[in-house]
Amino acid sequence: MKSPELLLPAGSLQRMRAAFDFGADAVYAGQPRYSLRARNNEFRLEQIAQGISEAHQRGKKFFVTSNLIAHNDKLRTYLRDLQPVVELRPDAFIMADAGLIMLVREQMEKGLWPEIPIHLSVQANTTNSAAVKFWQKQGVTRIILSRELSLDEVEAIRNDCPDMELEVFVHGALCIAYSGRCLLSGYFNRRDPNQGTCTNACRWEYKTHGATTETDTGDAAPLQTLDGFNFAKEDEEAASAFSTTGNGQRHPEANKVWLIEEAGRPGELMPIMEDEHGTYIMNSKDLRAVEHVARLAAMGIDSLKIEGRTKSHYYVARTAQVYRRAIDDAVAGKPFNPELLLELEGLSNRGYPGGLLERRPSQDYQNYINGSSQGQRSQFVGEVLQVREDGWAEVEAKNRFAVGDKLEVIHPAGNRIIELGQMHNQDGQAIEVAQGSPIRVWVPLNGPSEGALIARLL
Repeated sequence: MKSPELLLPAGSLQRMRAAFDFGADAVYAGQPRYSLRARNNEFRLEQIAQGISEAHQRGKKFFVTSNLIAHNDKLRTYLRDLQPVVELRPDAFIMADAGLIMLVREQMEKGLWPEIPIHLSVQANTTNSAAVKFWQKQGVTRIILSRELSLDEVEAIRNDCPDMELEVFVHGALCIAYSGRCLLSGYFNRRDPNQGTCTNACRWEYKTHGATTETDTGDAAPLQTLDGFNFAKEDEEAASAFSTTGNGQRHPEANKVWLIEEAGRPGELMPIMEDEHGTYIMNSKDLRAVEHVARLAAMGIDSLKIEGRTKSHYYVARTAQVYRRAIDDAVAGKPFNPELLLELEGLSNRGYPGGLLERRPSQDYQNYINGSSQGQRSQFVGEVLQVREDGWAEVEAKNRFAVGDKLEVIHPAGNRIIELGQMHNQDGQAIEVAQGSPIRVWVPLNGPSEGALIARLL
């Protein structure tokens, strides 16, 4: 079995280094103007140059994302701005726009630019083998398959296209739209997700209101009360309607007309068909496919990708470490280790299905309870800045921890759990509690600790 590449996000040089330290084979980052991470992205030309240099010194790869759907104003400046990036020789460009791909390929075919592989972004929504073959004819060397595919569909494409590199997302946030092609943020506050400025409007809190379409115009209008609602009738109708994501039955309330009201826009009621289990009705749960790594590796997928260029370096380190172990176990023929699931529970998340790789009832994909991520097993509390010869480490506290807590020391050489017996402040005085950022404290962490991350077990 071939070991698939493990590809991690790099929203900063610090996160890039964490990805490599904990097992990534490659990272992806992009210029803010031409990638889908215009916000929280430190990669200007200087940082891209440094990132590529450091990656190649480690024998790793650095991919540059250039995956926006361009409007004409960016078309005029695109080749000019990409030229200095080309000269840095990244290992690939990740692109989505057919026009931009054409322009880049023309530069290469004319001999004006060196040949740099082009990977087709998930933004291109490739869902079938014919599309894979089309892009192959355009000079694309790898396809990042759409997140809307099941494992069986991925395998069918692999079998139909044996000579094309295929990449699959295995972890991270999912979109309410088709692989990122969403207009919701642009509609609400003029920040276009397809230009890299998404405000995640699908995660916001909305109120739901009962509604009727029995009006003179046929438009949905709010009901003052829910009197007269016939649950039996709704349930009977729902039993004959099935979700489009498999054969699961729709939730009994899914056929009801609702009006939503975003918390920041009182009085603006918008009709929508959904159930009423909560108010975060567009909030997709997060993808976690670590349990499917062995099957993806067995079918010959070339790269397994983790989402999260705006996530913390703790997230990057943790996911890199977990998926590295899953890949190595799969290639060695070992059975899946369920402890990996528990380690990922320690990351903030909105709930974990296997995305659309698995087929489930449609309501299982949505988190109706809250819009924010929650850590359920552990909490990131600190980062080791330096270690003395006596084994004491200086820790920059990120969240509260105290003497007596059980801490997990997360290190590329291996993780370990300790019970914190003592702690000193910067003056060497014994203290009981580190309240959190920007506090720095000294704790005994005998064993490999340089650059370690610290989590408190809950």
